[in-house]
Amino acid sequence: MASNPERRAALVDAGIEVLSREGARGLTFRAVDAEAGVPVGTASNYFTGRDDLLRQMDARLHVRLAPDPSVLAELMTRPKDRALVTALMHDLMARATRDRTGYLALLEMRLEATRRPGLRESYTESVRGDLDYGMRFHRDAGLPGGDETVVVLYLAMLGLILEHLTLPGVLDGALPGVGVPEGMVERVVGAVVPEG
Repeated sequence: MASNPERRAALVDAGIEVLSREGARGLTFRAVDAEAGVPVGTASNYFTGRDDLLRQMDARLHVRLAPDPSVLAELMTRPKDRALVTALMHDLMARATRDRTGYLALLEMRLEATRRPGLRESYTESVRGDLDYGMRFHRDAGLPGGDETVVVLYLAMLGLILEHLTLPGVLDGALPGVGVPEGMVERVVGAVVPEG
């Protein structure tokens, strides 16, 4: 297996683009090679198979969609209240919107995991790890609410992001005077996170 880390990263990012645009059926090594602008057969030298490529894409997406450490550090200087949770959720929405391709690829991976038991196991572990991290972060930071708050907030934000990135018109005007996505983020946090 080839070991050029820059080439591997470029192939993984190309795979993310293909998956986001074409879905799982379009994710072939040939399509990844074409997206990356490399000779046909290159991807097959870097990945043992499709599941290997998908697992590496999952790891890369966690890096691409992670909070900027300097933004997070600044946010965490604020009082540990509902307003901070709202700011954190606005940052999450902004990251998902900025890297729409990456987030759509994550959604495609969820669908593909329903059909591939090996991927389902590793992807479930990855997503559950993120949820566990979110609960631990929330507790350690002293933010309002507990694990149940985090789980419900996770589910609500997942739905909001899904709608905003795939069918944005669904939420337009659903709550008169509430902007999408910013106002919806405010409503979600207000409904889920306790005052103090």
